[in-house]
Amino acid sequence: MVKIGIAADHAGFLQKEILKKRLEKENFQIVDFGAYEENPEDDYPDVVFPLSKELSEGRIQKAIAICGSGVGVSIAANKIRGVRAALITETYSAHQGVEHDDMNMLCMGARVIGSELIWDITLTFLKAEFIEEERFQRRLNKTIALENI
Repeated sequence: MVKIGIAADHAGFLQKEILKKRLEKENFQIVDFGAYEENPEDDYPDVVFPLSKELSEGRIQKAIAICGSGVGVSIAANKIRGVRAALITETYSAHQGVEHDDMNMLCMGARVIGSELIWDITLTFLKAEFIEEERFQRRLNKTIALENI
């Protein structure tokens, strides 16, 4: 079973809790990296770093990060080698990002989209699989090579 990590800062905390409960109800294996309460001192780098590290080291297979806009978590997550995070606001990019680019972290903004769209985007992301065609693998390899520059 795919192990999914989830994290949110103070602004994304409530949406994370809603999403986590829905995922658990659907029998997804979830690892919560915080925040564990709605505390304004819970900043996105503090929760995204451990989530990203676990993803990078293969202890979780997919990750979801939520902040107010989704921008902060996506920027912070992409600082970690092996993380391919993207800010997603609709379902097409949620599956296309996985299928074509092997996106492994979904980033969303709790102040931008609501619970139902977050749910739809999340399910789309989790069901998608990388298409192992030469053109997608070639592009992915070029992207991964950028980590060594």
